[in-house]
Amino acid sequence: MADFNLLAVAAEHGGEVEPSAFGLTPGMWVALSMAVLIGVMIWKRVPGMLTSGLDKSIAEIRKQLDEAKALRAEAEALRKEYADKIAGAEKDAVAMLDHARHEAEGIIAKAEADTTALIGRREKMAEDKIAAAERGAVDELRAKAAAAAAAAARALIAAKHDAGADKALVDQAIDGI
Repeated sequence: MADFNLLAVAAEHGGEVEPSAFGLTPGMWVALSMAVLIGVMIWKRVPGMLTSGLDKSIAEIRKQLDEAKALRAEAEALRKEYADKIAGAEKDAVAMLDHARHEAEGIIAKAEADTTALIGRREKMAEDKIAAAERGAVDELRAKAAAAAAAAARALIAAKHDAGADKALVDQAIDGI
């Protein structure tokens, strides 16, 4: 009979029938279920759990952001430190290059001075050797001249000097004493 009543109600309203249970229409049931769901959520403190979960997430994100800021500041400090070190290294390299140039110039000047002194010493040694060779040659020439003079005198004496001349020389030498 309930089916018949539905058909009669449907006929009255132009063929549309809206179901109902316990006197509530489907819209009311949806509203009631939503109210019950919201009530249970409030009773179980779901909004507090959601806000505390969101607060924890926000705190974690803030903590990560603070760590990121600290890391960025540290990275900036390291970058500045290394930039300063690079600038210092470039200055040191320029200074080392200048120092090396000055040392090289000093070494070249010393080598030139040493070479000049060595050449002077070798020239002096050569001149001394030449002078010694000249003295040796002069001495040798004098010795040969003396030997030749002695040989010539001996030959002259032997040729012109006889026993009578010897006796006259010996007598003259004895008279001179």
